[in-house]
Amino acid sequence: MNVVEAAISRVQNAFNNGVRVYLSFSAGKDSLCMSYIVYSLIRQGKINPEQLTVIFIDEEALYPSMEQMAIRWYKRFKEVGAEFRWYCLPFKQVSILRHLQNEESWITWEPGKENDWVRQPPPWAITSDPALHYPGEMNYQTFCKVALHDGIHMVGVRAMESIQRMKYIARSKMDGTAGGMYKVYPIYDWKDTDVWLFIKEHNLDFPESYMDLYAVGQNRGNLRMCNYFAAESIAGLRQIAEIDPQLWDKIERREPNAYLTLLYWDSEMFKRSTRKRARLEKELDKKDYKALLKDMLFRDFDITFTTHARRRVAEQYKRMYIKMDGYLKPKHYKDMYECLVAGDPKLRSIRAIWTNIGTSLSDQARAEVKSRKGAASHA
Repeated sequence: MNVVEAAISRVQNAFNNGVRVYLSFSAGKDSLCMSYIVYSLIRQGKINPEQLTVIFIDEEALYPSMEQMAIRWYKRFKEVGAEFRWYCLPFKQVSILRHLQNEESWITWEPGKENDWVRQPPPWAITSDPALHYPGEMNYQTFCKVALHDGIHMVGVRAMESIQRMKYIARSKMDGTAGGMYKVYPIYDWKDTDVWLFIKEHNLDFPESYMDLYAVGQNRGNLRMCNYFAAESIAGLRQIAEIDPQLWDKIERREPNAYLTLLYWDSEMFKRSTRKRARLEKELDKKDYKALLKDMLFRDFDITFTTHARRRVAEQYKRMYIKMDGYLKPKHYKDMYECLVAGDPKLRSIRAIWTNIGTSLSDQARAEVKSRKGAASHA
């Protein structure tokens, strides 16, 4: 059984339970593959469309090609008899551009700022829900736990996308304990090559913004689509500024810090590790990241971290520094420093650093054992 056959089997197993199935749709490449599998099974009469509710969380600041893709799939699922909920709700979102301010988040479709919205909701959008009592009360992940508790939630998360996702799926029990909601991951074992090959073989249309991101230098393994201000897709802002001045004006009105992308893209602010940046830093100076990190976390803590959210994150890095100082290599100090400069509101980066430290120490221990065995054999 290959990964496509396994995904089809998992989807059918979910529907065979006879309960409501919620399919997360994002208009990204992963959800397009998963949606095509579900849609094809409906067309083949192998699953019941009356069980299906497609969930699209519209993040407002979306690339036009993502919105167009969502509209196409909205029509497709409606045509085969499935329910499609297009949510345009005031959820709290993390912005990579706001960690220099007193607040690191922004609210999608925020009431009172209608004139600043990047775009308007479609006429069929759901703009209120009893689960959300006030703007910014929760993020969309928390909302899904509350709103989708009565069925199976089908999510297009893949383990190969990041160490964090791999660890999350590995520790998932799939028993409904996560907020009372059952989750299944039909394509969790797909690689990037599986996704793009599936799109090619089935001639699936996908958002043109993927090509735009690739054109501005985004690595093929990091082509992810979401709202403009998320770390995964912010690279595209540079391209928008060059080719679509009207859209750029809307983005700047919605997020005044958008200009930072143009000024500091090749810098530690955006965790960039390009040849250009390496050349510039080599020409300018050689930084002592351990000393810089020590100053940030101890001597200048209150000056550097001025918000509750940033202090909360910095405390985690401080504990890491205290616990692991002496075992860390220069690369680890650099990673910690750059993640604090760029911001790590969801603590994803620090989890990755912990994994890298563990791997480094394991490699070092194995090398020492091998060296001792070699010395013993020679003796």
